[in-house]
Amino acid sequence: MPRVPSGNASFIHTLDGNFVDNAGRTLLLRGVNLSGSSKAPVNQSSQVLDGFWEEAKIGSESFIGRPLKLEDADEHLARLRGWGFNMLRFPVTWEALEHEGPGKYDHDFMDYTIEILRKCKAHGFKVYLNPHQDTWSRFSGGSGAPYWTLVACGFNPCAFSATQAAIIHCEYPTPASRNPTEMPAMIWSTNYGKLVSQTMFALFFGGSTFAPKCIIDGVNIQEYLQTHFANAFAELAQRVAAAGDLLDEVVIGWDSMNEPAEGLISWDDLNAYPQQQGSTLKKGTVPYPAQSFRLGMGQVQTLDNYSFGSMGPKRDGSVTIDPNGVKAWADPSTEPGNIHPRWGWRRDPGWTLGKCIWALHDVWDVESGYVLQPNYFAHVPGTQEPVHFLRAFFLPQYTLYLRAIRAHHPQAIAFVQPPVFAQPPSIPEELLLGRACYSTHYYDGLTLVTRHWNWFNADALGLIRGKYATQLQALRIGERAIRSSLQTQLGYLKADATQLGALPPTGPARYPTIIGEIGTPFDMDAKRSYGYTDGGKYKGDYSRQERALDASLNAADGENCLNWTVWTYCSDSSHPWGDGWNMEDLSLWCSDDLRTGEAERVPALRIPSKFSMGSLAPAQASTLTISTLPTYSSPYATSSVEEVEPVQYEPASLLSFLTNGARAVRAFCRPWPIAVVGTPTNIQFDISKATFHLTIKVNADDVPVDDDDDLVPGKKGLCKDSSLPTEIFLPLVHFASDACLTKALGSNAQDQVDDSMDVEQEGSSRSTSGTTTPRVYTSSALTLPLTSQAAMLPVIFKDDWYDITVTASEGRVELLASEQKLLWFYTTPMDEKEDNELTIEVRRSPGAIKATALGLGCTGESRARNGCAGWLEQAGLLSEGWCEGCSIM
Repeated sequence: MPRVPSGNASFIHTLDGNFVDNAGRTLLLRGVNLSGSSKAPVNQSSQVLDGFWEEAKIGSESFIGRPLKLEDADEHLARLRGWGFNMLRFPVTWEALEHEGPGKYDHDFMDYTIEILRKCKAHGFKVYLNPHQDTWSRFSGGSGAPYWTLVACGFNPCAFSATQAAIIHCEYPTPASRNPTEMPAMIWSTNYGKLVSQTMFALFFGGSTFAPKCIIDGVNIQEYLQTHFANAFAELAQRVAAAGDLLDEVVIGWDSMNEPAEGLISWDDLNAYPQQQGSTLKKGTVPYPAQSFRLGMGQVQTLDNYSFGSMGPKRDGSVTIDPNGVKAWADPSTEPGNIHPRWGWRRDPGWTLGKCIWALHDVWDVESGYVLQPNYFAHVPGTQEPVHFLRAFFLPQYTLYLRAIRAHHPQAIAFVQPPVFAQPPSIPEELLLGRACYSTHYYDGLTLVTRHWNWFNADALGLIRGKYATQLQALRIGERAIRSSLQTQLGYLKADATQLGALPPTGPARYPTIIGEIGTPFDMDAKRSYGYTDGGKYKGDYSRQERALDASLNAADGENCLNWTVWTYCSDSSHPWGDGWNMEDLSLWCSDDLRTGEAERVPALRIPSKFSMGSLAPAQASTLTISTLPTYSSPYATSSVEEVEPVQYEPASLLSFLTNGARAVRAFCRPWPIAVVGTPTNIQFDISKATFHLTIKVNADDVPVDDDDDLVPGKKGLCKDSSLPTEIFLPLVHFASDACLTKALGSNAQDQVDDSMDVEQEGSSRSTSGTTTPRVYTSSALTLPLTSQAAMLPVIFKDDWYDITVTASEGRVELLASEQKLLWFYTTPMDEKEDNELTIEVRRSPGAIKATALGLGCTGESRARNGCAGWLEQAGLLSEGWCEGCSIM
């Protein structure tokens, strides 16, 4: 690894394909999106029609209270920290910043955001801010841009539902017969294939090229929109910078626009919908662009209709849409003298309102409906030069935005996010400046759309990228094959990072990869986990969701060793309306899932007078601030950090707090290496056996330095403590002792382990030192010396916190029980240039904790009663330890 740059104020660097701390350790940044609720104002969830249009037309909406209420923030952030998370992706919409009109910023909301960011800092989080959007705007069925941007582009948003220019949740299926509870899963995303979204993205990225007549306030609509977008987020960056204590300490970087879309740009034939698999969902009515154009001008059209089943989209007849003459385009009378009376812009006389702008540019003829230039967006107009969206349109916009941000945050890490599943363009190092990260998204699409964890799946990304001649070749049958396929697909995405910082891209990735969104729906199978089916039999049983989410997050492990931020955590999530946006329901926590009668058992929270940066600095006191009795204090601290006030709490209360209201907690609250002396090369975690295995490589370049902040040539480290550890998060959710379980949740712990595992036999099978008797320590001993012989004797930590067996290839370990953290110290080679491979394994000594022991899952009897088909496991169609009958391990 290259050495950490000296004299750099930032705490986190991006080097050799990894995040790296100032000590030279490789970091894994993992956490959650905070929050999906930020897509809409408080009390204006997407199903709410009252005030939706009225507030938008005058720009009076406010996003204060997003993503958290200030008074509740400590509780929620403490929970997230207790789950082991150290990274937050922080969505902020353009609408939240500039809803009052062009150039009119909501500084009150920006100041509120700063207060929330200070809370994040106090709890030890790193944050990257994300300019969030979906299908352009709330007023085109998604989130993101202010209402006035649609009006600026000549649209009449109130006519979108009638013309099917967009599907809007609060008006679904029609304004006259609205029933928002019936909105199908993920149908909002089909807006990417409808008139508004396709037009807005074409104008935003390529208006100067494809819509030269669209001039407003003396500039093309592309410049108008891009400049306002960049300036709005630059205003936020300036405000955060002025706060004085947030840049680089907590806000480490800025994402590019969330899931940007090409719109019409690169569309080959406006009279057809692409036949090849793409990232835009086919569900419900599916117009091709020419049909959308005609609908937008009030003309009747008959559209193909698609259903989405377990085998993907399938044509299901046709539907005739009659707008009854209603047009999606604004009437000329709305702008007397070409000046808008509310928003104040002046429209060029050559831009005629009331007419589709693509007809204005002679792409089609309104009277005949005939498309005059079906390949208009496939080539640069007037030439035969093919359009390259990423290079010619995405990259210039991203350059403008990033430079606006870095004017106020010079050391900002540039999180680069191209369109979904698209490889990023080759981005020059002159723009990235050594501080960048590839920020991509991944969802198991079949599970997301069908709301069911299936026994088969497909290599969707491989199919999109042309790795298979037929869809059948991409099919994967059985859970083992599915898990392997998901891991392969995330490997494809990780490899895309080679595009950043090199022209042409060569060799290994220079910059790290983070999966900015990954997750699974919790309203699976007609919301059976909420008790909505089967007489409430499965209420509280999230085992299917756990399997799906574990498969996705396991894909980020293995040899991928990826950073991630799960989508999402919503403090106001509910069973009826999910995340409060388009019937999505992916929040890791929900107040409707709080255990009855346990609220009074949640301990009081406090913030210490001196906060810790947590696991992103050499081991300090935990920032999960839960104050209860009896107490325990961690004595561990290093000389390289400021002394902090010890945090005191009791293990059973902590475990109760972390599981109460959590959904599929065992899948996302998982062990992982936080900071590694060296580089992680393989991460394995088996939920069904509560076994964690880590492999790392270490060489002379990984030697930490202890000579007063001076770097040794050729070494990457900078730290005064020469015995800097590798830090591993060990969640109580998986490794708590029986005593902790019994006290926390009243469960009979001895009946809540997997009796199929012979613990003593497994422990002795891993010992090759001539004895089968492991050494047993309590957490109060903390320091556990291990000899450096090649084969280690298993050792056990057992007390009120943990009951774990640790086996390391060499070194010594310390268990910081109150921080749910294992410290692993080992010798790094001083002279050898070749990599040394080290391993460590941690397992719960009595076996895996069953979900029911944590107050989770089905209350019915186990797999034997349900008669789970053993042949499924033998065929690899069901993972060992799982039951399809009651879906519980």
